[in-house]
Amino acid sequence: MQRTNPSSATASPAASSPPDLPEPGGLCAIHQPNFLPRLTTLAKLFAADYWIVLDDVQFTRRDYQHRARLAGLDDPARQRWLTIPTHLPQGRPTLIRDALIDDADLAHRRTAGMLRQHYGASPHWPALARSLAPVLDAFDTGRTATVAETSTRVLLDLVGWQGHVLTSSALPARPGRSQRLADLAAATGARAYLCGTGGMTYLDQTLFAAQDIAVALFRPPTTGIWSASRRISALWALAALGPQTVAARLQLGDHERQRLTTPDHDLHLEH
Repeated sequence: MQRTNPSSATASPAASSPPDLPEPGGLCAIHQPNFLPRLTTLAKLFAADYWIVLDDVQFTRRDYQHRARLAGLDDPARQRWLTIPTHLPQGRPTLIRDALIDDADLAHRRTAGMLRQHYGASPHWPALARSLAPVLDAFDTGRTATVAETSTRVLLDLVGWQGHVLTSSALPARPGRSQRLADLAAATGARAYLCGTGGMTYLDQTLFAAQDIAVALFRPPTTGIWSASRRISALWALAALGPQTVAARLQLGDHERQRLTTPDHDLHLEH
């Protein structure tokens, strides 16, 4: 679906939702595609019923859209960046969805080698390697965003997420940072928008309230496996503890979603 022309939009674009949307009434998270996302990002998406992939905003270099910080299996303090070399055809204004991989074959081989080097000794590695195969295959598309989105989908599958994935470029939304997010959330029929602490610093919640959408603050723990979760890829936790254990940690906070019906609620996962 083409995005609504802002000059002709007199009401919420959600009034004409695409026919393939999930059932309304859930919790929505909106996030750029991240390459092998951090545990905090994975937890936020896991807590949501819908993930809207924000693919039509400007690509940001030196961010998690094309790189992940891998932690040593036995020593998470030992960390190393894994980066997808990326070319921006339109320069700095290039949208995330249009970013291209520089030498996809080399990037594929380097990614496969570094993942095996960091996590090959894990007893969970054989299962992880099988699950990560689609991520490596996605390098053939030549698009950084495809690899990043695929990696996030794979990690969500590993922890048993049952939600729906939508794409911002396929949904109607008006311009303006907060307005756009509110319209995207409204397009899903969401009852609440899940927002991180960083987003709360700029979000205009009145635009969500105007569409009867609550804003829920997501705050993950900061100790235990979460102590470095804002920095390192969730792959470390999956390799060190196994997908079932990580899924159980995420599910501890899953019941909290049911009470997110009004603004000012927090979603705080337990340890």
